[in-house]
Amino acid sequence: MCVDHVRVSFVTVVIDEQDPDEVEQETSDAPVVPVLTEPRDGVPPVIETQTDLVQAAQLLADGSGPLAIDAERASGYRYGQRAYLIQVRREGSGTHLIDPIAVTDLRPLAAAFTDTEWVLHAASQDLPCMREVGLNPTSVFDTELAARLLGYPRVGLSGLLEDILGVSLAKEHSAADWSTRPLPEPWLRYAALDVELLLELRDVIEAELRKAGKYDLAIEEFDAIRDAPPAAPRVDPWRRTSGLHKIRKPRQLAAVKAMWEARDEVAQKRDVSPGRVLPDSAMIAAATAFTESTPPDLSTLPAFGGRGARRHIAQWQLALANSANLPEADLPPTKVPAIGPPPARSWPDKDPAAASRLAVAKEGLTHLSQEQSIPIENLVTPDLVRRILWSPPFEPGQLAPHEQRQVVEEALREGGARAWQINLVADAIVCALNHVPDLSLSES
Repeated sequence: MCVDHVRVSFVTVVIDEQDPDEVEQETSDAPVVPVLTEPRDGVPPVIETQTDLVQAAQLLADGSGPLAIDAERASGYRYGQRAYLIQVRREGSGTHLIDPIAVTDLRPLAAAFTDTEWVLHAASQDLPCMREVGLNPTSVFDTELAARLLGYPRVGLSGLLEDILGVSLAKEHSAADWSTRPLPEPWLRYAALDVELLLELRDVIEAELRKAGKYDLAIEEFDAIRDAPPAAPRVDPWRRTSGLHKIRKPRQLAAVKAMWEARDEVAQKRDVSPGRVLPDSAMIAAATAFTESTPPDLSTLPAFGGRGARRHIAQWQLALANSANLPEADLPPTKVPAIGPPPARSWPDKDPAAASRLAVAKEGLTHLSQEQSIPIENLVTPDLVRRILWSPPFEPGQLAPHEQRQVVEEALREGGARAWQINLVADAIVCALNHVPDLSLSES
């Protein structure tokens, strides 16, 4: 697709005021890329009523072609990952900004999207929050994932637009608190621009995928994202507390766990990010001050001197008291049994033969990655490769070559690999499984 229609009148190149000769000298080797600062149709009003939503849904239904869609969350500010703004754009319809907090019934919008391809950038990040409000795609085109499959070095939206369409986006509001009401006009402009050129970008990338013979495998990947189940709840999520490695004793671990659970309850009730209710560092400080079965007085700890930490200090103190009364048998273990293979860095000590297989696989997959211009992690999930190599499905030379490949294909399939991935990487993994290292060299 020709991209010459990107309007100069809608872009502003910002250059510090300085001597023109200096500007020319600085930009001679690296041309300044125009920054898109205004949507072509201006910033649309935010849809906050059911009546306006129904009208927007009709406009979208009357449009043509794929639908560009994006969502803004309040990560780091609110509890959970709900959408606080949804941006949609379609040819013949224009851009619409929808407030899913003010308008809770989005069924008219869902009906307008029936059998329409959704174009998203990094779809796996936005689809969960869209499903929460009843929006589910039947077809997906992910420009970020497609760019990875094409081997682009920069796959962020602004970088891709710069490399492909020759125009960039400012990203100054990407980490804003999108639960703010009313939303500031500069934020709304930023949100509208996120879908401004997504359809043009999609068309160029599709042409490149077809030219590279990667369109069909890209569709497999898009369908996998569309059909991915919700992420399973983490086991012992409190163990992800920053600084937990400093805690050595079971009673202190119990203190962290109790405070984490108390904090999570408060955060959920207040709809505030847990880290804003009580920082991890405060929980670690409280656990570190724990002596035997005697919880510390939190009011004496510097980490609890701030207003935020003291706001619910009675609940934190109660959590510590409860952890102090836990029977020894109920204390959390200091080490959790590993699920799956150990970290690859420990393989040479734990199983030198497995480490040798992994090295052979890495070499083969690296060559394949370079040959296909696809990052290794997109060729096949590294964790899946490690699982197969750590617990081989056959011994070297045990099966006929075609049987070996069948066994590996099945292992990859059971691990979630797509057909195109299996077709590309199976031989490299079979080769690694058949490798017999000379372990006498490492022993000497």
